[in-house]
Amino acid sequence: MLPSLDLIPDRRRKLGLTQSQLADLAGVSQSYIAKLEAGNIEPSYIKVKALLEALDRLEQEKQVTAGELMNRSIVSIQKRTSVQEAISIMKKTGFSQLPVLDGDKPVGSVSETTLLEHIISMGKNPNESKIVSEIMDEPFPQVSEDAPLTLLINLLKFYTAILVQKKGNLTGIITKVDILGVIA
Repeated sequence: MLPSLDLIPDRRRKLGLTQSQLADLAGVSQSYIAKLEAGNIEPSYIKVKALLEALDRLEQEKQVTAGELMNRSIVSIQKRTSVQEAISIMKKTGFSQLPVLDGDKPVGSVSETTLLEHIISMGKNPNESKIVSEIMDEPFPQVSEDAPLTLLINLLKFYTAILVQKKGNLTGIITKVDILGVIA
């Protein structure tokens, strides 16, 4: 079963393709696409399938990846960092969340929300000698550099940041602001 044919011109335009360009990629005539988009012909399953496959291929090629979006400069803290030092780093860098590492391995995360909840609920003074590992949240999810934008968007619905890795080594970080820069 084919999806609605009304989607073909929208997808073609979003990719910046003319009818002729799409026709060349799908192996059909430009006039066929013009008639199809105008609703003036009874569509052929094989030709429509070829058009949809060509659009799918192009959309995947144009898909933005984690490697293209990530910030290569990762500001992180070690699990033995004091809560006060974590607050200081957040103030200085302007970041609202930080990955927590044990050496170079992600073991947790800390956010402004986590710090505020800790301070308020416990009535604790951040100047006390608490360390981040005592209050940290779970680590941010990790993806490879070739992870597609759709995956990143879905992960950022549940997490404040995503770590990007290549061959087990951290190479970058992505936050919601990075995604907004691409889709806005």
